[in-house]
Amino acid sequence: MAITRPGEVKAMLPASPPEQPEDFGEVIADLDRIVMPGLSLWQHPRFFGYFPANALRAGMLGDLVSTGLGVLGLSWQSSPALTEIEEVVTDWVRQMTGLSVEWSGVIQDTASTSTLVALICARERVTGYALSRGGLQAEPRPLAIYVSAHSHSSVDKAALLAGFGRENLRLVAFDANYAMRPEALAAMIEADIAAGVLPCAVVATTGTTATTALDPVAEIAELAKRYGMWLHLDAAMAGSAMILPECRWMWRGVEAADSLVINAHKWLGAPFDCSVYYVRDPEHLMRVMSTNPSFLQSAVDGQVKNLRDWGIPLGRRFRALKLWFLIREQGVDGLRARLRRDIANASWLAEQVAAEPEWRVLAPVPLQTVCIRHEPSGLSGEAVDRHTTAWAEMLNRSGDAYLTPAMLDGRWMVRVSIGALPTEAADVAFVWDAMRRAAKESAKEAIRASQSS
Repeated sequence: MAITRPGEVKAMLPASPPEQPEDFGEVIADLDRIVMPGLSLWQHPRFFGYFPANALRAGMLGDLVSTGLGVLGLSWQSSPALTEIEEVVTDWVRQMTGLSVEWSGVIQDTASTSTLVALICARERVTGYALSRGGLQAEPRPLAIYVSAHSHSSVDKAALLAGFGRENLRLVAFDANYAMRPEALAAMIEADIAAGVLPCAVVATTGTTATTALDPVAEIAELAKRYGMWLHLDAAMAGSAMILPECRWMWRGVEAADSLVINAHKWLGAPFDCSVYYVRDPEHLMRVMSTNPSFLQSAVDGQVKNLRDWGIPLGRRFRALKLWFLIREQGVDGLRARLRRDIANASWLAEQVAAEPEWRVLAPVPLQTVCIRHEPSGLSGEAVDRHTTAWAEMLNRSGDAYLTPAMLDGRWMVRVSIGALPTEAADVAFVWDAMRRAAKESAKEAIRASQSS
């Protein structure tokens, strides 16, 4: 299998744009010749890296129609159907995931943007709308944000971009299952208050990136209420699982949160990008985000939603078509069946790994991600780390499957993230065999190297 090297694709492209029009057949030919060989195919049945980023065919058609129509949602009046279909489909997802009518939804591009919006809203609530005065620069006390050490990096980025500063970002300790410890959170809050710092917001995670750990939302929500903090729930990955009634225990206490995000473009099946952001106080969101230039005002503004006031961008694509098409084509039952298939396949793999000598499952498997390590006798410490990254790289370069190594407790492990649309039990069995073959070959080389050194 040919491996794309850094700069290889760019070297195949002309440095300057064409002065004259080209035959479009040549463009398509270059798509096959240059682009396709340089891609990691996320829709492949043996793609087990990162998290699922699915693209159901009905959703792709919705995306195509959205692009073809070329409409912009600057206001309700600029494209009424764009706004009202978005209202309907976000409410459909609310119902599908068991959320109460207290929640109002809007589609953002990614969870990164949703979290940024949440932390800006948190900042303005705790400061009494400092943006209308001197902003954070005029506040007498620094504001602190609390996140688990296993939160996604986008949470840290959002806190920095919202102006809190790295010194005011608190990493809360986690337990043996990699979930945030409420007692550690409470201790950090008390210490900050004693030091003259104002607690502003806490971000809990349902389904962390490394291990799909589940922060105890109810207990965290109780602390958020006690100290007057905003609670944002990052359910970007695992939120899709809440269409399964048997999974809703994972975010027990969600109704006490202020905001949450579900990436419909992950496991649910909407083509990227389609992140659904929910709030319980839309009036506050609009007060923080609103903009009302004269050229966008209309006689119906008091009767409709202007979604430009529900996020950072002024305009929006017709992303709602992706959800509208796929939910209607699949039905909730069809979506549930696929997610249950993936969870069952992950459970099967975890059982195989746990039963195999020298293999370990490193974290609970509540959803579809299995964290594993091969620890052959004769290797320890950093030698196991080198072995882990070596066999994962060996498997990835073979083209048989794709996995992502990651750090856990300061050591390397391998994540097997199950959830691509065409992935069936046979594909999971295949990758388990392929992992064992790659690890066996790597272990021989590693043990030979350790003995000769």
